[in-house]
Amino acid sequence: MHKRNRWFIYASLAYAVTGALLIVVWSIEPRLIPGDVVRTHVHLMMLGFVGQMIFGIGLHALPRFSGYSLYSERLADAQFLFINAGILAMAAGWLGSMPWVARCGAVISWVALVLFAINVVGTVRLKGPMG
Repeated sequence: MHKRNRWFIYASLAYAVTGALLIVVWSIEPRLIPGDVVRTHVHLMMLGFVGQMIFGIGLHALPRFSGYSLYSERLADAQFLFINAGILAMAAGWLGSMPWVARCGAVISWVALVLFAINVVGTVRLKGPMG
């Protein structure tokens, strides 16, 4: 497995643990954590945990299933940086009551998703007879 794909999986697990801890602490004592905790939790779990697990496994498995090399390793590397910067910016924006930071993080995360889509389409593209 490519080292970067492992990074996606490790980051995924880190977001799962962080997102779960955030909501546990908040459910015990809501005043300990300011800002929009529920929205932060949901994005840590969905984009952070689920999304990055899909990215890591997808970038590993889809080239093997399609019979083609990954369209662009550089896009995948950039995607890793963008998705993590975006998630962290969204979390900081929501917990710090800075909606403009959260909005910037959302745009950065969207860019990462577009990079993933380009890479997947480029990898599983139709060539020759379908099998």
